[in-house]
Amino acid sequence: MGEPSAWVRRWCHLLKPGARVLDVACGQGRHMKWLSEAGFQCLGVDRCAESLQVAAAFGQVCHADIEQGDWPLMTHGQLQTFDAVVVTNYLWRPLFPTLLASLAPGGVLLYETFSAGNERLGKPSRPDFLLQPGELLRHCAQLQVVAFEAGRLENPARCVQRIVAIQAANDATEPLAHCAVSLESLANLTPN
Repeated sequence: MGEPSAWVRRWCHLLKPGARVLDVACGQGRHMKWLSEAGFQCLGVDRCAESLQVAAAFGQVCHADIEQGDWPLMTHGQLQTFDAVVVTNYLWRPLFPTLLASLAPGGVLLYETFSAGNERLGKPSRPDFLLQPGELLRHCAQLQVVAFEAGRLENPARCVQRIVAIQAANDATEPLAHCAVSLESLANLTPN
């Protein structure tokens, strides 16, 4: 199954206790496992039924092909919303508006995937599966960006972009009290 992303672990403190979390393209649920053990309510969506059998041990699962079919997480014609949306190692650009609309007010987006430059290092290498420079920032322009990184990581070598961004609360005067950011050394991240 693998370990959860260091990015997700690093920023999950922004989630409110007991938060309802959507894990997109969850696979066998490596993030669902870690998040559910931390007290969060998880729902994972993936197109692989076999993987979801494993993920079901860590929360609710939804079997759906979100690239070829309709978005499955609807209630009475409305998108279900979540306190957090987690996406790692997955990119389907037409899904961005749905993912962002699935964030409840004050909801946190934790997104990390491969970027341009990765084609020199291995798979994925097709441009369809690689974010372009600054692409995550552009998709999240209407959110409060808490953290963004882009560059090369090692072990294994890969180029990534990753972002943490928060949907505005219903009450625009409500401060982001749960959001304290400090600049940190990015010693393990080098420009691609």
